[in-house]
Amino acid sequence: MWSKISKTISITLMLFPLALQAQTGHGDDEIVVKDKEGNEEAIDLPEGMTHDVDSLINLYMAKKYMVEADDCQMRDVNPVFEDEVYKDRLSRIPSVIEMPYNDVVRKFIDLYSGKLRHSVSYMLGASNFYMPIFEEALEAYQLPLELKYLPVIESALNPTAVSRVGATGLWQFMITTGKMYGLNVNSLVDDRRDPIKASYAAAQYLKDLHKIFGDWNLVIAAYNCGPETVNKAIRRSKGETDYWRIYPYLPKETRGYVPAFIAANYIMTYYCDHNICPMRTRLPDKTDTVMVNRDVHFEQIAAVTGMEKEQLRALNPSYRRDVVPGKTEPSCLRLPQTRMAQFIDMEDSIYSYKTDSLLTKRTEVAVNKETPAYSKRSGRSSRHKSSYKRSRRKRTRSVTIRSGQTLSEIARRNGTTVARIKRLNGIKGSNIRAGKRLRVR
Repeated sequence: MWSKISKTISITLMLFPLALQAQTGHGDDEIVVKDKEGNEEAIDLPEGMTHDVDSLINLYMAKKYMVEADDCQMRDVNPVFEDEVYKDRLSRIPSVIEMPYNDVVRKFIDLYSGKLRHSVSYMLGASNFYMPIFEEALEAYQLPLELKYLPVIESALNPTAVSRVGATGLWQFMITTGKMYGLNVNSLVDDRRDPIKASYAAAQYLKDLHKIFGDWNLVIAAYNCGPETVNKAIRRSKGETDYWRIYPYLPKETRGYVPAFIAANYIMTYYCDHNICPMRTRLPDKTDTVMVNRDVHFEQIAAVTGMEKEQLRALNPSYRRDVVPGKTEPSCLRLPQTRMAQFIDMEDSIYSYKTDSLLTKRTEVAVNKETPAYSKRSGRSSRHKSSYKRSRRKRTRSVTIRSGQTLSEIARRNGTTVARIKRLNGIKGSNIRAGKRLRVR
């Protein structure tokens, strides 16, 4: 049964959105919400809001193509605004998804504009790499483009992010859901880490969720916790289909997920009003793809062409162990456009470079059939064979058929089956003769 506190929070969120006070939680991965009576409830932060900014900035694309802005004034001073300002700004975002304001949303805005402002600076810079991909995928399925900010709260725009439960990539797909939407996952390949493939899979999944719920806030909640969990919350709330009504019946992280999504849209739109400067971005060289039909290791490409192995990993994040398994099926390799002709011209040299040490899977092996010398000296093999024969003899058992006995009775008495007795004794039918010996083991 759900607590009185949860029910109070649900009603307060709907009717008196400014009555709640959301404050920093006891840990770095939660916030605490208070109702008017002072009762507290912890809400888990989405994992994308717990990522260390240093680890984000150390990603290859960030190190190579992004630098901190050096002309931003008062970057660590976060202005405080009245509630009416936040409500007005949210209402002016060009969105078909409802983005209401309350103190839970305000707390997530405060986190992004305060403690996480350097992560926001990184994400604003990284958005130059990823937002065009997200927008193309969403547009292909005719979805609201504001959904492009889901990866902000899912992964903080880290294409190799892995959650504590194994969700992976920018869009944080679990293996089962990813495979349902055509993402290949095996020991060498993980398409969940591919920004393009994962974005189109996410768009298709969001489209399917909207067919189920018809409400974008419920779709966003279901993206986080799964459609069945949202349906359970709807049933427990006696059929309510408003996210803010089913709020107390949702998992703790999902209660913060929609407010975090609203806050992400806010901060990625109004960052300048909070003195947050995007990291300066230099767009990488244009890329192209080539299909390979042989296994190739990134080390082979790097050594022969002079490319950086880290760049190959960044351009091809779905290959988990630096191996493109072209021999399994023709596989796509993304390269800088300026390197494409070089790769094609040097392809034979690339494939032959240190093949034996880098691609070590043997296709055929010889079995050593020699008898070890110590076995010959000690006679161990012959003794082992004799022991094996004795143990076989010990396990063999026969009985004498008594008058009136049947095969089924004999099988039952000796813990075996009629079929096995027939097989051991070469019996075709079911007739047996009293006095005859019968093997039962």
